[in-house]
Amino acid sequence: MHLAESIRIALRSLWANKLRSVLTLLGVVIGVAAVIAVVTFVSGVNDYVATKVFNLGADVFLIFKVSPAVTNIDHFLEAEKRKDLTLDDYRAVAEACRHCVLVAASTRNETGHVKYGGQSISDTLVRGVTPGMDVILDTDLASGRMLNETDLDNHSMVVVIGNDILEHVMPGMDPLGKEVRIDGWSYVVIGVAKKKGTTLGQSADNFVMIPITTCLKQYGSHNSNLRIAGKAASTGAPLSEAVDESRVALRARRHDLLRMDDSFDIETNASLLGIWSGLSNTFFMATIGIASVSLVVGGIVIMNIMLVSVTERTREIGIRKALGARRGDVLLQFLIEAVILALIGGILGVLSGVIVAEGVTALIGMPSAIKLWAVAAGLVVAASVGVFFGVYPARKAARLDPIVALRFEM
Repeated sequence: MHLAESIRIALRSLWANKLRSVLTLLGVVIGVAAVIAVVTFVSGVNDYVATKVFNLGADVFLIFKVSPAVTNIDHFLEAEKRKDLTLDDYRAVAEACRHCVLVAASTRNETGHVKYGGQSISDTLVRGVTPGMDVILDTDLASGRMLNETDLDNHSMVVVIGNDILEHVMPGMDPLGKEVRIDGWSYVVIGVAKKKGTTLGQSADNFVMIPITTCLKQYGSHNSNLRIAGKAASTGAPLSEAVDESRVALRARRHDLLRMDDSFDIETNASLLGIWSGLSNTFFMATIGIASVSLVVGGIVIMNIMLVSVTERTREIGIRKALGARRGDVLLQFLIEAVILALIGGILGVLSGVIVAEGVTALIGMPSAIKLWAVAAGLVVAASVGVFFGVYPARKAARLDPIVALRFEM
């Protein structure tokens, strides 16, 4: 029997039992759809995090009292006991880091309320920054100027606003030189940042930047734990040397003993992405494990249905063997039916997974990225399930004695 004829007979058999075939596909469809959806989400989020969230540049390092990427609870609790980073720490790093082209600092983001006239906006990130932090944060200006050293030295009440502030609080006007109130204090607008869009469904434009000295004075240094950022001359060895110079300066200033660990955390773009990748891969593997259960269930259903099909078609098998069909022909026939059944489930699963992922992206803005290798892997896995769970029914059909099969009655 030719392969094309076997496929045609298999399709005819599956079409003759449409409802049974559809119900048989559900396990494979759900399993493959879950795999495709998870891969699409994980890939999209990984790409988004790499380009938007942790897009610090390969030549940038950050110094924290406690790294936001800490995953060990014991380390976190111990790190919380450390002394806060201060402006003097920032100045020490700026002075000691010879391989840095830029050193800046910012406070932990406060959530504030911005008001102008009768308009206001809540949940605004209030960032106290030094000059140069705009470069680290990749913040460009649409108009006006950025904060400078004079603003820091004078504790000036000036502010650079994000695009959301302009659109919601000061629509249709030139905001430069006007006074806005942030948590009750008046600031003069000196600059407006370019629109950034959203990050994981949240606006990245609802922020204000004020001089770090003003921020520490208004909100209190105990509520504004600093982070220090450095930008090395270039990637490679200069980055590691810049990190080492900063570490030595901070250890000396903070009196860290020789055998003691650092009383601060230093992260680079690569280390942050590495930690994130580890977390996302763990989530990915856990979800794949759960989806595999659905695939196994789907495979068992396929095997059971194929066994039922073998029983229903026993006389047909006997007739075909009596007419000269070999054992291999019967084996191939039923194996092809199982594989086609699983492949159809795989195709429907791929389409369902993509539709779910794109639908969630459209509804809540969660990033997704369809990977061709994931689609191919989903189809291969589906076909493999069909082969694995279709072998036993196919062998049972192939081993039937033609005389016994011809006598069989349902």
